[in-house]
Amino acid sequence: MTWLVTGGAGYIGSHVVKALGEAGLDSVVLDDLSSGHAGFVPAGVPFARGSILDGDLVERTLRDHGVTGVIHVAGYKYAGVSVQRPLHTYEQNVTGTAVLLERMQAVGIDRLVFSSSAAVYGTPDTLLVTEDTPKAPESPYGESKLIGEWLLRDQAVAAGLRATALRYFNVVGSGSPSLYDSSPHNLFPLVFDALTAGRTPRINGDDYDTPDGTCVRDYIHVEDLALAHVEAARRLDAGDDLLPAYNLGSGDGVSVRQIMDAMAEVTGIPFTPEIAPRRPGDPARIVASGELAARDLDWRMRHDLREMVASAWAAHLLWQQGDRSL
Repeated sequence: MTWLVTGGAGYIGSHVVKALGEAGLDSVVLDDLSSGHAGFVPAGVPFARGSILDGDLVERTLRDHGVTGVIHVAGYKYAGVSVQRPLHTYEQNVTGTAVLLERMQAVGIDRLVFSSSAAVYGTPDTLLVTEDTPKAPESPYGESKLIGEWLLRDQAVAAGLRATALRYFNVVGSGSPSLYDSSPHNLFPLVFDALTAGRTPRINGDDYDTPDGTCVRDYIHVEDLALAHVEAARRLDAGDDLLPAYNLGSGDGVSVRQIMDAMAEVTGIPFTPEIAPRRPGDPARIVASGELAARDLDWRMRHDLREMVASAWAAHLLWQQGDRSL
């Protein structure tokens, strides 16, 4: 069995490729390197450079490598920026997914694991998000992921696609120091950049109704996330029935202050975060239940907060020492 990983040269996608290899499954990577890094693709793994919008390239890659299933990670992932770039977001995430599904059908591939997002929920009015929590995305990014799930649903009816979507909040950590999060928008790299530049990280609000006054969120280790994608792929290979979507959540979450404390401990850089005003619309707590994924996909939190921070810091240091343009 060979799995195509779209976006397989990116932070999350490269961890999925790594996990597939460790599980003894073959993979092929398709990535346009708009945010990925060619150096993230392991030696021996075929790499097609290009966009999922290029249907001919997608179909040729599927045929030439005997692909039997797709793990679809590629997409424009910046929720905040998507508000300023809605058309680009929809083109990458909606049109791109439609092109991929069209070419999968042309080749006769009927298995897909879709990397979705908890952004489909928007700001839920419940403290624990389940798969049945109403969907109310608040950005073009969240909307595009929800539409992607609809495309899977409709293609299942029209063409017998067997698929599942994995929804998650904040992905952190590293499964290898050589695979790092280079996003300019994610919390961990932002804090690490501030610390190494001698700036003081900020906390937006410390007067929320939470144990320490700061917001509580779901943070999951990227390696745990990758393992869930691989297990979903294996279940589809085995012909098992999966739910249309699963939350990959911690069930309890961690606070922003807990993250800052762990970062000071791990990095050895003592600091007291600056307290900034609350950001409008930030709920006190959003945490997802992972019960259904634990039942069906062997989902569990294999890494604690300190391990998340330590692995991310090691990767960040290696990145700093190398060429950030890789």
